[in-house]
Amino acid sequence: MPLFPQPTHLDALLRDPGLCCCPAAGTPGRRGGQRVRTVLRQRDFALLWFAGLVSLTGDWMLVVALPVAVYRLTGSALATGGVLVANKLSALVLGSVAGVFVDRWDRKRTMVVGNLVRAPVLLLLVAVDSAERVWIVYVVAAAVSAMGQFFRPAESALLPRLVGAEHLVPANALNALNDNLSRLVGPALGGLVAAWFGLGGVAVVDAASFLVAAGMIAAIAAPTGPPRTAAKDAAAATRPGAAVWGEWLAGLRLIRDHPVLRVVFGVFAIASLGEGVMQTAFWIYVDQSLGGGAREAGWLLSAQAVGGLVGAGVVGARFQTRSPVALLGWGAIGLGLTDLVLFNYPAVVPGIWLGMALMTVGGVPATAFGTGYTGALQTEAADAYRGRVFGALGATSALFMIVGAAVAGLATERLGAVAVLTVDSLAYIAAGAFALRTLATRAATRLGREAPGGPKPTPPV
Repeated sequence: MPLFPQPTHLDALLRDPGLCCCPAAGTPGRRGGQRVRTVLRQRDFALLWFAGLVSLTGDWMLVVALPVAVYRLTGSALATGGVLVANKLSALVLGSVAGVFVDRWDRKRTMVVGNLVRAPVLLLLVAVDSAERVWIVYVVAAAVSAMGQFFRPAESALLPRLVGAEHLVPANALNALNDNLSRLVGPALGGLVAAWFGLGGVAVVDAASFLVAAGMIAAIAAPTGPPRTAAKDAAAATRPGAAVWGEWLAGLRLIRDHPVLRVVFGVFAIASLGEGVMQTAFWIYVDQSLGGGAREAGWLLSAQAVGGLVGAGVVGARFQTRSPVALLGWGAIGLGLTDLVLFNYPAVVPGIWLGMALMTVGGVPATAFGTGYTGALQTEAADAYRGRVFGALGATSALFMIVGAAVAGLATERLGAVAVLTVDSLAYIAAGAFALRTLATRAATRLGREAPGGPKPTPPV
């Protein structure tokens, strides 16, 4: 079925250049595929894209090897869960503040330094050979996550400079393709390297991937410094502490006062809450509803990655004419509907194969969701604020993931995994409907301003 049905009340919005960064609806799919290839042929974007593919593959290798190594050394699920806590606490504490510095610093230099710092830090994992040294894992996880709070906002803020607003949807879809390719290759490769060389071997490969990625990013030729104003530069020179505080508050005020950013943050908060629930209840669902274990969970995650690859091609080629908020809304609804069937079908149909098919289908709306929220923030936030906006999004995600994991841990014991995951699915659907409702309201308001005798247009937020 079509991923994005086009209700009549959204027609004007999807053609409105003020709300959509893409060409008019009706662009042939073939031309959409050409645009995707055109974006990847741009030298600077290609360097950033391949750098991401290399480093993400190394990261997925570590995702498999690290928790297994900690559990084998300690025999403790609590110690294993500490890796996630160390990672998310860094994002919660630093995410929003790091964005202030991303908006002050050269984005390319920020990413290069971030990768160069993470490489030697990862090598500390070579020393983890006993339960007494597991504390090193937590230090490394927190430090690597801390540097990521600078890297990821810088990358997202830089992307519009490299491809232009008209190519943001295919560029972000290509990044989703990047993520899913690394998810397919990285875990299998990480398992092999861990079996042959242990955690230290995986750490060495991941560290090397960061060095290779740093070299690629350093070769980007486009201007990568954020725009500055004389007033901001003067404030930073005379009162640096007050300037950082003021810029941080300015970023939060922008998010509070901007209607589209508020919607994106609200929907993303629900998604992050759901991600925390998933990371807690999903494994119990696999065990209790599907009668499976680690092998079956791996099959389901691989199926989702395959769906993500398909979704990257579909969204990048077919739906680049959609408003990013429309992609976000329909993506959330698609995810919710797919998850609703996924978590409840075992009561009617036995076996895992339908679950794998549903996970594959769910990869398409997941890609739309990711492309939508990223594109919305990139187009709605001015270049000088993008680092703070994406940093605040990372902090918001970390907070709600921690809350979601805690709530799911308590609720799953009382209600069961299926009930908790069903509520999570319905929340996705409600969040997507809210995003589309806001989109339609904004379109109607703009049409009213443009109608003869209507109120005079007001400056955009």
